[in-house]
Amino acid sequence: MPPKIGFVGLGIMGKPMARNLMKAGYSLTVHDVRAEPVEELASEGAAPASSGREVAERTDVVITMLPDSADSEQAILGPNGVLEGARKGSVIIDMSSIAPLVSQKIASFAARQGVEMLDAPVSGGEPGAIAGTLAIMVGGKKEVFDRHLDMLKVMGKSVVHVGDIGAGGFTKLANQIMVAANIEALSEALVLATKAGLDPQVVFQAVRGGLAGSNALEAKAPMIMARNFKAGFRIRLHQKDLHNALLTAKELGVPLPVTSLVQQMLGALINQGKGENDHSAICTFIEDLAKVEVRSRTPRG
Repeated sequence: MPPKIGFVGLGIMGKPMARNLMKAGYSLTVHDVRAEPVEELASEGAAPASSGREVAERTDVVITMLPDSADSEQAILGPNGVLEGARKGSVIIDMSSIAPLVSQKIASFAARQGVEMLDAPVSGGEPGAIAGTLAIMVGGKKEVFDRHLDMLKVMGKSVVHVGDIGAGGFTKLANQIMVAANIEALSEALVLATKAGLDPQVVFQAVRGGLAGSNALEAKAPMIMARNFKAGFRIRLHQKDLHNALLTAKELGVPLPVTSLVQQMLGALINQGKGENDHSAICTFIEDLAKVEVRSRTPRG
């Protein structure tokens, strides 16, 4: 019999992830600090709950999908949090992108109550969450991972066990560094091409099949050229991830010069009121410096 699943955090990522679990036939109990997404999923068959504690009391596995470290701590360890309602043998799967050391802290508290935990951050943004094609990086005990692999595969096309608790978070930080640097580099390239009088759409077509081709290029270059910065992954969240990467790197004695630079760019964009834009809007930072806008001159169709 499949486990009863709780889901805490129904934001831009969490809501479609929860919906995919429901479509796959899992029984879901859901909670969010906002009433609207809870009511929406309840209308589709989920059971609403008033707190993380209530979610845990009614389920076997609780998935959390929250913005940052403090949010995960509050939702799991705080008053009326998940751990207050969890039973011995329950499992918490935190799919939030948070500092790995915080994941380890939460797991240590959970272990005192006989509750297992996986940290399982994701990559793929809102499109991947909707399509169920996320990349999921999982840290924790291998036997706990194996028991929940089928469920995780409902939400992701790539589900990899990367090590002990916290390893998922370390892997996600590495992922976010690569994504941020990739978007910043393609932004510089498209701005340069545009300033040189070239059509960025033609440049995109010319380079996409070579070594410069990447998922980031395929996903973000068309958004930039169409001036479509509707968030698939928000600038403020990517800035948070790079902040966590820099804090972790400091603890480990690892210099991250490019990551630091891009994190500052994201911070500047937040100060400009662009924190809710998609991270492809990194391009606008470079555009402002060059006094040019990347826009395709190739007619559509």
